[in-house]
Amino acid sequence: MKSVLTNQTRKRAVNLTLNEELVSQAKEMTNNLSGIVEQLLADYVQKQNKTRQEKLQTANEVSQAWNHFNEQCGSFADEHSTL
Repeated sequence: MKSVLTNQTRKRAVNLTLNEELVSQAKEMTNNLSGIVEQLLADYVQKQNKTRQEKLQTANEVSQAWNHFNEQCGSFADEHSTL
C-alpha cells in the first residue's frame, strides 16, 4: 500500500518497546528502521480505516433493509402492543 503521508510531514521521536533480537535482525536489513516502521504503521492505519468504513457501510445497508422491511410488513410488536 502506498503511504498517504509525505516526507514533509512533521515527525517526532517516540519510544517503542520491541524485541531486541528482531530489531537487530531488521537493522541488518535496512539502514532506515524508522522509515520501515513508519510505512508499516501507515499501512496498518489505512487498513484499519478501510475495515471500519466497510463495517459502517454494512451497518447502514442492514439498517436500510430493516427499515424497508418495517415499512412493508410493520413491526412484529404491533400485534402485541397494549397502547
